[in-house]
Amino acid sequence: MTDSNLILIEQICRHYEIEPDFIVSLNSYGLIEIIELEQNKYLKLQEMSMIEKMIRMHYDLQINIEGIDAISHLLTKIEKLQIALQSAHNRLRLYDSE
Repeated sequence: MTDSNLILIEQICRHYEIEPDFIVSLNSYGLIEIIELEQNKYLKLQEMSMIEKMIRMHYDLQINIEGIDAISHLLTKIEKLQIALQSAHNRLRLYDSE
């Protein structure tokens, strides 16, 4: 993994004006992965959209970490169900066209 795929946690905290403890809490719940390189802590750049959603949930909507964890699991389940439904719909369309 190259450094261009990582973003320093300090930069995220400064940009969004949040406490580093919030990021550490998300990591503790397994919602994100913190990568340590040369005594610096980073997050994967592709996780930023999810992290931004979690920041909004916590700071704008006042949802605690446990609530964010529950919401995250529910959203993941919904995404999986949508994929399964789309797959079933595509198979049904295949049989309809015959």
